[in-house]
Amino acid sequence: MKIDTKILTIREAHEHLVAGDFTACELAQACLDNIKPELNEFIEVFDDVLEQAKEADEKIKNGQATLLTGIPMAIKNNILIKGKRTTAGSKILENYKAVYDATVIRKLKEAGVIFIGGTNMDEFAMGGSTENSAYGVTKNPYDKTRVSGGSSGGSAVAVTTGACLVALGTDTGGSIRQPASFCGVVGMKPTYGMVSRYGTIAMGSSLDQIGPFGKTIEDVEIIFDCIRGYDDMDSTSIPDKTYEKIEKSLNKKQTEIKIGIPRHFIKDGIDEDVLANFEDSVERLKKLGYKIKEIELPNLDFALAVYYIIMPAEVSTNLARYDGVRYGLSEEGKDLLEGYLRTKGQGFGKEVRRRIMLGTYVLSAGYYDAYYNKAVALREVIKDDFRKAFETVDVIITPTTPTPAFKIGEKSNDPLQMYLSDIFTVSANVTGLPAISIPAGFVERDEKKLPLGLQIITPEMREELLFKVSQSF
Repeated sequence: MKIDTKILTIREAHEHLVAGDFTACELAQACLDNIKPELNEFIEVFDDVLEQAKEADEKIKNGQATLLTGIPMAIKNNILIKGKRTTAGSKILENYKAVYDATVIRKLKEAGVIFIGGTNMDEFAMGGSTENSAYGVTKNPYDKTRVSGGSSGGSAVAVTTGACLVALGTDTGGSIRQPASFCGVVGMKPTYGMVSRYGTIAMGSSLDQIGPFGKTIEDVEIIFDCIRGYDDMDSTSIPDKTYEKIEKSLNKKQTEIKIGIPRHFIKDGIDEDVLANFEDSVERLKKLGYKIKEIELPNLDFALAVYYIIMPAEVSTNLARYDGVRYGLSEEGKDLLEGYLRTKGQGFGKEVRRRIMLGTYVLSAGYYDAYYNKAVALREVIKDDFRKAFETVDVIITPTTPTPAFKIGEKSNDPLQMYLSDIFTVSANVTGLPAISIPAGFVERDEKKLPLGLQIITPEMREELLFKVSQSF
């Protein structure tokens, strides 16, 4: 049978594999055939894909298949897969090969997933367009003159084009949800601590979270259920018993679920078509039986500023380890200091250097209290705003992005405009809340249809409610 990986879901693929309609090798080959080099979605396509598929076929033949056995998956190139090149989109790690598996990779391997390759990304996950990758920009499959979003642009494109069925990304300020919106797929950021970060190249340790991309809500939920759970290798991991204490909300009827809209925040600088699409989405939710309530999040306007102080501070700390001594690029100098400077100067790109300098500045003597400590204090105030809001509503919705995908090069010389594209997504990272972007329609630009996304946020550890509302939409 003809295998259309652009529309095939995990469950459908599993049923066909078990029934013998096609093999894991044929499914993997169909994904490989859909890779579009002109879109530049992969930094590296693995050379053992068909070998992995043969092992999956043996498991299926022996009746040992799980739901994920033989499912082709792409992995953002900052998540370690033992023996595979893991660059984080940077020249400084150009030839680095991982020496161990990330926890999420171990879990996916145990489930029988086939890894297609490492996807392109903004260098060290710093950016919202994949233009900051040392390996070239990833182009939007709906319009090649536009960005795919970032920093997980390659993963979003790979799912859209059928180069895999599902993918993993990381989300520090919207890096899964924004490219999902730009590419018309589903992208989810779990509650901070629900998925182990062990084996992920760190950017902002209090903000980073691994999450899945998929074509459907069910596919994303299946991957989330596989990779979630406590890990004693990650000190920020949430113990399973904590999650078990959270009251489940699946028994709530749609007519009882209240959706909050922070209208005071959804106004300035937003594309008119994006706003119109958002209002259409609100009406659709009303027709589905949800109650809509306007809410106030008084300090939400400060979330972006808080993020762009805390994140560079953590970047400055995390990237200090790339010194050219232990691994990665190493440039010789006349002494140790010159070696450090040459390695970092040539190995790190412009945006990475900018954020390291910003972070070092806000952590320096005399500025630590003025900037960093104030941002940390305000972060707690914003968390409290959301806690209060969730006392009156069950979920909160916003557009995922203020505009559709923008042109390649349009914002690359204006960092502030690039940072503003995170305005709706950063709050979930600052607060640690789970959030998802789901396809919400299209807008026409230059005679081409571009996807738009709707963002849904729930209280922490309430992913099941996130899936419930998303599925009905």
